[in-house]
Amino acid sequence: MAEQNSPDRTDHNITLDAQDDRWEWRRRIRANPRKLLFYRIGVGVVGGLLIIAAPLTGWLPGPGGIPLFIAGLAVLSSEFEWAQRLLYRVRDLVKALTAWTGKQPAWLKALGTLALFLCVIVAIWLYLAVLGVPGWFPDPWESFLHKLPLLH
Repeated sequence: MAEQNSPDRTDHNITLDAQDDRWEWRRRIRANPRKLLFYRIGVGVVGGLLIIAAPLTGWLPGPGGIPLFIAGLAVLSSEFEWAQRLLYRVRDLVKALTAWTGKQPAWLKALGTLALFLCVIVAIWLYLAVLGVPGWFPDPWESFLHKLPLLH
């Protein structure tokens, strides 16, 4: 059963309706058309920048692409219903994928983890092959990495 304060996801408006908003400060912004325009522009710019940054940082080591994309979508969904519907679809897809992986046998989970680990190792190796080994690495690491192919 849906919460009483949850937004109505059945209409096809571009922006959220005032009655869909659970925060009083945002309802006050929505009451003033000029403030609402600037607020919507700000939300669009911040959310758009996060989404644009996702593929630009996705190849870097560490969390980058997917968390930034989801954060950008979350920012946009605070003001735009199309983004809210997309965010709910992504959330439902992640829940379904999590449920599916939870039902898999332990050997398959271990194999998937190993495959992911190998992909990360290869990505780091390619990163170092293209950009070179940083000079700030500890000397034993640098000497080991320089022995690997393409990391001279």
